[in-house]
Amino acid sequence: MSEARPTGPVGLVLARPARLLGVEPFFMEFIAGIEERLAEHDLSLLLHVVADHDAEIAAYRRWAEHGMVAATVVVNRTDGDQRPAELTRIGLPAVLVGEPAAGLPAVRTDDAGPVRAAAAHLLDLGHRRIARVSGPAALLHTRARSAALAAACAEVGAELVTVEADYTEQSGAKATTELLTSEHPPTAILYDNDVMAVAGLGAAKELHVAVPGELSLIAWDDSTLCRMATPALTTMSVDVHSFGGVVADTVLDLLAGAAVPERWSPAARLDERGSTAPASR
Repeated sequence: MSEARPTGPVGLVLARPARLLGVEPFFMEFIAGIEERLAEHDLSLLLHVVADHDAEIAAYRRWAEHGMVAATVVVNRTDGDQRPAELTRIGLPAVLVGEPAAGLPAVRTDDAGPVRAAAAHLLDLGHRRIARVSGPAALLHTRARSAALAAACAEVGAELVTVEADYTEQSGAKATTELLTSEHPPTAILYDNDVMAVAGLGAAKELHVAVPGELSLIAWDDSTLCRMATPALTTMSVDVHSFGGVVADTVLDLLAGAAVPERWSPAARLDERGSTAPASR
């Protein structure tokens, strides 16, 4: 007699401030992409927002103990991440977003390639003092982006400064102000999300630094925020809705007991708009 297929919703725990969900377009579009595919199979998504990874692991244990979800999706992988091993230990089916671990299937993402493309764009425009406002340094995708940008700048002897932030509007504005009021301000800044980039554009305007005449800006993640900004922001753009769909397809394969192929998120592309220009002399 074959084992019954697990029933119930698919879980997603986000260890981040709940207030970010209302202002950060990425996760809302990502969630929409997952839900759209799950709905085709009469499945739903259970979203749970917690403070940190310890609370996230506690949620997984409750879900496994009470059979509350059929599987879960794990995002924002970190260095020394304990979540994959714990999910394997408690027997909760899971799909990782990022690098594979603990024998769990994963949807992988090329974080380095888009950064190299953005760096090449800025370097071709003559920028040699480049800054980056990153997400939390413990995240694996932050580290991959940092390494790619550092290597690209080192190849041509460009100066690179990285300021760690937390994806919020406040942190993006604060980091940009610190960079632009330093002794040697950058001529270009890359941001790890759209919210920080738009806030950085506002900070530059308050300091009377012209964009793109004196300062070029690039955001990771495209959104309406970037397109409606003045000037519109150059972005490293990903089809986030399709990304969610790819993750959902992997979950569906897992629940069906089928072989789960290695999948990659949609490739990011550089969309050049009005916030980048040749470096001022």
